[in-house]
Amino acid sequence: MPWDTQRVARVALIIAIAVVSVWMLWRFLPALAWAGVLAIATWPLREALARRGLGKTAIASLLTLLLAFLLILPLIAFGIRAARESGAIMQWVGEVRQNGLGTPGWLAHLPLVGGAVSGWWQANLAPPGALLGHAETSGVFTLTRTLGVQVVHRLTILVFTLLALFFLYRDGGRLTEEASAIAERLFGPPGSQLGKDAVAAVRGAVNGLVLVGLAEGVLLGIAYVATGLSHAALLGLLTAMLATVPFGAPVIFGACALYLLVQSHTTAAIALFVFGVLVTFVADHFVRPLLIGSSTRLPFLWVLLSIFGGLESFGLVGLFLGPAIISILIAIWREGAASRANAA
Repeated sequence: MPWDTQRVARVALIIAIAVVSVWMLWRFLPALAWAGVLAIATWPLREALARRGLGKTAIASLLTLLLAFLLILPLIAFGIRAARESGAIMQWVGEVRQNGLGTPGWLAHLPLVGGAVSGWWQANLAPPGALLGHAETSGVFTLTRTLGVQVVHRLTILVFTLLALFFLYRDGGRLTEEASAIAERLFGPPGSQLGKDAVAAVRGAVNGLVLVGLAEGVLLGIAYVATGLSHAALLGLLTAMLATVPFGAPVIFGACALYLLVQSHTTAAIALFVFGVLVTFVADHFVRPLLIGSSTRLPFLWVLLSIFGGLESFGLVGLFLGPAIISILIAIWREGAASRANAA
């Protein structure tokens, strides 16, 4: 009986410490999760450098600086470009507020609905102040201040992510061995395999989401140049960022096609929209499921559910945590089914 009491007390203490630790570190969990995702995705590079004889601290410093450069430089470039364009944007806002948004000439020529749509545009968007009144303009400034606070918060998360990433690169091998030993002690031999499945799922999600998103950004960036859009490089960067989320790229190329349509460049708008739909359809329905599913042995449906479920539950980092969690669930399911079949 005393042994049972001590065991219960020990388990209760472990659970209490774990709960308090999660509560205390709650605001830093996104940084730790991102550091884990980046470390897993780039671990083969870390192993390649280790085979060349570099020390752990040197490898950690080199890779952390490299990722910091790759992560921060686009943000700086985007911030500089946004600052340059903010004056033109505010000037456009002032002009629209004073003069209204003119009705495109082609709108009235649309079949069946042209007259109704043109009339609605003239009544609701063309009059001065109809689209951007004083209330809307103040809302824009409020939104700008909110975005500024969010930027500071994201930069703080980025700093702690890079700090955690350094220690993961330096001590990741030892941490992996300790985690594998604990998992095997708690769950038996399958516990170690579950960890390997989770790592493979995260690496597959990075390849399927980030690399494919960058490819979509490059292809659509070329399309932006071909259709004569200004700031094609910035639009390509935004497309690549949103393309990491399945079906996210249409937000950018759809808006660009609409802009071309408003400017009466109908052929270019249709061509851009059709090309964008083709690129995203192939990427989201074939390339991504192939890259993620092949590394995790997840069916296509579970790949999509894990991506969108993770995004809904954990935010952007859930794009990578979702496949890892579902891969563990599927592995447990298969292990249970195999055990039942062997017992029969």
